[in-house]
Amino acid sequence: MKKALSILLSIAVFCGICGGFTASAASDYTIVSPYENVVWSGDGAWGAYRGNLHSHTTWSDANEDLRTMVKEYYSLGYDFLANTDHAVTGVEWNKEPKHVSPYWYQKILGLEQNVLTDEEFEAITSGTYNDRGYGMTCVTGGNELNHLTLSKNHVNGFFNSSDIGNGYAGYMAGSSNIKPENFVAENEVGIDNAVRFVEENDGICFINHPGDMLESGAHPEAVTDPKNVEFLGNTILRYDSCLGTEVLNEVNSVTRYDRILWDSLLMYCLPYGKTVIGFSNTDAHNKINCDSSFGVYMMEENTQEKIKETMQSGSFFCVSKCLPGNDIYEIGPKEDIDTRDKGIPYPVFTSVAVDGHKVTVTAKDASELQWIANGKVIMKTAIGEEPVILDLDAIEGSEDFLYIRAEILGEGGICLTQALIIDDGSEPLEFKDSEHTPSLIDRFTMFIRATKIYEIIVEIARAIR
Repeated sequence: MKKALSILLSIAVFCGICGGFTASAASDYTIVSPYENVVWSGDGAWGAYRGNLHSHTTWSDANEDLRTMVKEYYSLGYDFLANTDHAVTGVEWNKEPKHVSPYWYQKILGLEQNVLTDEEFEAITSGTYNDRGYGMTCVTGGNELNHLTLSKNHVNGFFNSSDIGNGYAGYMAGSSNIKPENFVAENEVGIDNAVRFVEENDGICFINHPGDMLESGAHPEAVTDPKNVEFLGNTILRYDSCLGTEVLNEVNSVTRYDRILWDSLLMYCLPYGKTVIGFSNTDAHNKINCDSSFGVYMMEENTQEKIKETMQSGSFFCVSKCLPGNDIYEIGPKEDIDTRDKGIPYPVFTSVAVDGHKVTVTAKDASELQWIANGKVIMKTAIGEEPVILDLDAIEGSEDFLYIRAEILGEGGICLTQALIIDDGSEPLEFKDSEHTPSLIDRFTMFIRATKIYEIIVEIARAIR
């Protein structure tokens, strides 16, 4: 009897071991982190550089001139800045960009269009201005590619030469894809045209404040609407040059749910093998918003080349000092945050490390941490200066995650990691763009909806309502 029982137990144990191996192999995966190569401490540690890639001056529709805005960002401690006026390609701050009509109205309003002197430019980029001690890098070639666009289909292109994109109005000059809708700027057509324009000119780009276009501040369901997710997701998949979208912008009033849209886009794009990088920028048109939303870029050195590499790799964090509370989606704070110009330190991650199925993070000036996967909060915990570990093996259903990301909240604002991708070794799906040929009526409707005349009528009707 004992011998028989021993045999049975041995068989049970053997089957359990084999079954364990089988389950483990089926659910095995690797966590791919954009921060994998960052040196966080010790010799050769990378710097955490605060920067902004979306700002405006009186060269387009802002209230402050270039000279004033550059000095304001410098005084706030920024390490780099890209000026991205509407349809005006940014140049060095001591040079005048191309004059683009109809922004001559700024002079009629009595607003100046000053640039830095050569001496000021040298002092600010070297850090000797006001004895700050470290310079602010001038990122040239930035352009918000729309020209008084009413439907808010805004795309930021980068690293263009100074003669590319000035006066860009949505058409595709010289494009091999000549269609009537390529000569207008509004609505979805305008976004696709702008991204394609960047691609054809060897730049990189991201889609600005999508919640503004979707009006999701008033209609939160828009950020999970499959039609919106498909359109923006297909744009990101269609063009290698399109890195992602802004997820934090200025004070986040109309874009408060763009982080939820980000999750939707990640779930849409990752099966095709492309991540969606989230960006955070001030989009400032006046000085007060220069201290709102920005990025913290982990780089070996603060140069244009490294900034471009970091934009593409995603080894940076998104920060905002302004975020409205919400009780619609679980992600994010319940109470409003606004610490602009109050001198309160903003929360920021100080390390992100992956070991097998575990992710360890450290942070400063933070009190609450939440982990998000596939658009859902999977864990909330307190965080101080001690490391916090997420063990995915302890999370039910983790084998089905496409990604994880982390958000920290503190008295001074919010900070987000980029998505850490769950790679199970599967071959990505092949993205096949729509082969549907619109009917003549559909093409005509698209053409009308994409004209400024149509958008002007829509805006007047909305104002009357």
